[in-house]
Formats: sequence, structure tokens, C-alpha cells
Amino acid sequence: MALVPYVQNPLPVLSKFHNSSAEFRFANRDLRLTQDWKKLGVAAVVWDAAVVMCMYLELGKVELKGKRVIELGAGTGLVGIVAALLGAHVTITDREPALDFLSANVEANLTPAPQQPVVVSELTWGVALERYPAGGFDLVLGADIIYLEDTFPSLIRTLEHLCSDATAVLLACKIRYERDTNFLSMLKRGFHVEEVHYDQERDIHLYRARKLPTRRDL
Repeated sequence: MALVPYVQNPLPVLSKFHNSSAEFRFANRDLRLTQDWKKLGVAAVVWDAAVVMCMYLELGKVELKGKRVIELGAGTGLVGIVAALLGAHVTITDREPALDFLSANVEANLTPAPQQPVVVSELTWGVALERYPAGGFDLVLGADIIYLEDTFPSLIRTLEHLCSDATAVLLACKIRYERDTNFLSMLKRGFHVEEVHYDQERDIHLYRARKLPTRRDL
């Protein structure tokens, strides 16, 4: 998630974001995620898209045990933490300014360590992608990472690098603006995209994407 600090917002619907922590129960574990809206803004609070993504993963809709998984724009790290608890080898990423905050949440909620390794790593979309294996992941996760139009080209380049033809991408998001649907249109140029779940209560859409096979002209 982008690091965008915000001032205190008086709207009651946003009050939960100003709490110092958020508590959940996933994978038979009580999880407590530290939040820091004032310092890191949207990168440091748990959004509904992350909760819906975790609920979907917990239902077993996606095979996770032993799979190589990377989370983009992890923010508080909730999605990656749950994926690790469900048996995946997880790389949890965000931009460098959020890494100390992200690492603290991962360590606090994955102690003792899960059977599979978990790595917290810096990833700015579109930058130094060679640090990550091309097509080296079985599953790419992103919760509420589709909202800054300027980042769309670099996000798609990142997905193209991380994915092989066999990689699944899961994106959970709230469709707020026309630009959000524009991103999905951009993604469809190189990926097959389908909606696999909709949480009506939270108004969250969950999309699965797979890279289209490379065309080889005869």
C-alpha cells in the first residue's frame, strides 16, 4: 500500500482506523495487528479488503500448503500472516518506510514461527524486480492495492515479472472510482481476469487473474 499520512478524520466510519490495534481470529489463532494511521496512513491500518481476502483463504478456496506466495503492498501484514499460518511459504512485501512496522506485526503474530518460512522484504513496484525470481511464485496476493492511478503501470509490470503462466493472482478491492475498473481493463491485456467472490456486507470484490500464454507467431 502507498504511504499516505492522513490527519485525524472525525467520521465514525473511519474511527476504527485510528485505533492502535485491530484484533482478528483466523487459522485458529488470535491475531493482534498494530495500526499507526498518523505515521504511515493507509499503509498501517487493516482495510476490509484484507479481512475478506483472509476469510476467502481460510475457506480453502486456494491451495496454500507448501505453495510459494508473495503479498504485495502488505501494510499491516494480515493477509501474509494468515497465508503463512495456513501453510504457505510467504514473502510479505511493502515499501521500505513501512518495513519496520510490518516486520513487528509479523514477528508478534507468528511466534512461535510457523512450519513454513516467512520473509519480509522491500518491494517498490516496478523497481529492481530482478531481486525476485521471474515467474517464481505460485500465488500473488494483493488486498486494496488498486487505488493510485499513477502506480497502475508499475503494478502490472510487477505482476508480469512475478507470474508464470501457472501463477494465480488474487486481488481484493472495493470499486470506488472509474479508475479502479480502468485498472482491471489494463490487467486484462495480459491476464485472464474473473471475479470469484463478492462480499456484499463490506462491498469487496475478489478477482483471480492468470497470465495469458505468450503468443508465438508461426
